[in-house]
Amino acid sequence: MRTWLVRGFWMGLFHGGVQTGTSAVSVHSPEAASSIRYIALGLVVVIGVLWGALDAWRQLDGRGMVWFSAALFAGPLAGIAGVVGRSLVDQTGVESLGPALTGGAAFTALLVMATAAVGIGIGNALPQPDESQPDGSRQPDGSR
Repeated sequence: MRTWLVRGFWMGLFHGGVQTGTSAVSVHSPEAASSIRYIALGLVVVIGVLWGALDAWRQLDGRGMVWFSAALFAGPLAGIAGVVGRSLVDQTGVESLGPALTGGAAFTALLVMATAAVGIGIGNALPQPDESQPDGSRQPDGSR
């Protein structure tokens, strides 16, 4: 299966689930809704950064384009999943689908791309798994 599809699918479903969860909290406990939104957004950011860093650390080929494509797939998927999930929690109707597929999808896509880019930068800065010999030494020409 294509790597961008796996990343986009899971990030889209995760973001849609976070939207549903924050909606459920705001219905059942309105006073906790504002703090839960920030915590949930932080969780989405952490997942994107960690996954992007892992891809860079593992030296995934074309990781920038993989995450770009994943973000474009995750945006609309998160919008649809969020509307479907919120309809079960707070009776959100089909009229919410338009804004979710435009502004919401764009926000999700940007969030996925930005967090993965930060993660890729962090992962590239980490020592790569095959950079050194077991004793930690390297030849001057880069060979082992």
